[in-house]
Amino acid sequence: MTYKYICEATLGVDTQTYVKREADEQLYEELKKGKFCYVFNSRKTGKSSLRVQVMNRLKQEGIAGVEIDFSGKGTQLTTPEKWYNSILLNLNRKLSLDVNLKHWLSECDWLSPQDRLAEFIDSILLKRISQNIVIFIDEIDSVLSLNFPTDDFFAYIRACHNQGQSGENPAYQRLTFCLLGVATPSDLIQDKKRTPFNIGQAIELKGFTQEQAAPLAKGLEGKVERPIQVLNEILDWTGGQPFLTQKLCKIVLEGAETSNPDIAELVQHYIINNWEENDNPEHLGTIRDRILSNQQRTSQLLGIYQQIITPPNPPLLRGGKDSTNSSLIRGEKDSSNPPLAEEEKDNLTPPLSKGGQGGVAADNSPDQMELQLSGLVVKKHGQLQVYNRIYREIFNLDWVQQELAKLRPYQEKFAAWIASNRQDTSTLLHGKALHDALQWKVGKRLSDEDNDFLDACRADELQELKKNNESLREFRKQFREVFKIEEAGRMTLNLFQSKEKQIEALRAGIKAGEDLKKWIPDNPPLSEYPVTNPLLVLQKILAKIRQRCQFVGHNGSVWSVSFSPNGEAIATASYDGTAKLWDLQGNSLVTFTGT
Repeated sequence: MTYKYICEATLGVDTQTYVKREADEQLYEELKKGKFCYVFNSRKTGKSSLRVQVMNRLKQEGIAGVEIDFSGKGTQLTTPEKWYNSILLNLNRKLSLDVNLKHWLSECDWLSPQDRLAEFIDSILLKRISQNIVIFIDEIDSVLSLNFPTDDFFAYIRACHNQGQSGENPAYQRLTFCLLGVATPSDLIQDKKRTPFNIGQAIELKGFTQEQAAPLAKGLEGKVERPIQVLNEILDWTGGQPFLTQKLCKIVLEGAETSNPDIAELVQHYIINNWEENDNPEHLGTIRDRILSNQQRTSQLLGIYQQIITPPNPPLLRGGKDSTNSSLIRGEKDSSNPPLAEEEKDNLTPPLSKGGQGGVAADNSPDQMELQLSGLVVKKHGQLQVYNRIYREIFNLDWVQQELAKLRPYQEKFAAWIASNRQDTSTLLHGKALHDALQWKVGKRLSDEDNDFLDACRADELQELKKNNESLREFRKQFREVFKIEEAGRMTLNLFQSKEKQIEALRAGIKAGEDLKKWIPDNPPLSEYPVTNPLLVLQKILAKIRQRCQFVGHNGSVWSVSFSPNGEAIATASYDGTAKLWDLQGNSLVTFTGT
């Protein structure tokens, strides 16, 4: 029989290239015990093939099994009634229940679709099948795109489990479910007011180890000189990812032109170069779309992944020594350092760095779980790591930066800020630009770097606002001083109206003008003066004031004043018994005293 590697479809029961993993035995044993199980993982990891194998083994043990593939249960245009009816149709046909379903549905049309499913299982399925029953529901994530809620469906599955566990209805102890798909338990019941989907045994579906994948080398016999070594080199690139491992084995079998193929060269030519064109059957595009499709969280997913692949300090290789191996970086074969055995890999201590080979600490947050469901990363040693070298080459730092750049409305400023090692404050957003960026952020989960940038923008904006407030306070202080000068000008004009105080008003006007001069040291044009009233008042006073001389010297009232014939002197007589002769400037020239 020709050995055939299959990466296009679910592997059948007798497929030679099916690789058994720990999950095969775990799922089989748990379902055989009647335990509820779920296998949630990314696409192309062998979930459906696992289901085929385990379902076949259970049937050989006398356990009835039925598979319902939700990917074929209609589109968003379907109705709840049709969707539930298709489930009943699958159960009826695949378990050979021989029920006239149209007639039965007609009799039960008074029930809701979900209640009809419950009635069918309770009164027909469990009555007509006496052995244990396992219902496999594949592609469970397909229900998340339906245009009606399916919380009731999963709540019913949980109710079946609870009935069997509590012994309330012994028949339900014979019924169990196995859910498979790209989802998390929290996705199944989305109404947070209801009890979450918190039942079942999670079955972890890991990549192939060298030991588990060893049978795949059989297909390379006669094609390559050292099948096991070639297979190990393949695993070194794929990380044991089932789809990529089968695809690369197929490439070697069909595309290698030598018995000693250069795996790195084949990977580069057939998978990495022009990967979007070579991605057939589609796999890498599915990973990309999973990460980029939900704009509400894409930035955060890219941010986490960016931390994972950020180059760390020189990695620890064998023996814990710091070193680098350029041939491994280039993807070349190195006979002096062959691929590590699985146990050797497990003994390596990841670098104590935030990102890169050591990954980031796994915390089971929704964003991390979503990133794992994309298939791009896996959890190992308590950290998230890139699944394999192929993914790392394709979804590299340049790719992350390009995708982030497409998302940010402030990309140019952000890139400049990062390039300046976060020091150039001139790149920060202010005013409307910052407001628009914060509005864009609403409802999104951004990367740590994005949040740091926006926080820096807000901090700088606040600092600028404080400076503006200080400037405003100083302006107000200056305004009060200038206002006092203007007020002094008005008061001077009022004072000038009194003829007895015109000289005093003149002095006050001159002082107001001198005070104003302090605020205009650069002698600007009059249009730029803060106030002009003091100048106008002083000008008005100077235009109207008349020069007068004061004659001071008599101790009594003056009863007579006469000018000299030439008009250059003035004579005065007073009741104090004196007469005085004055010049025109008010200076006393001669004093005459009477007897």
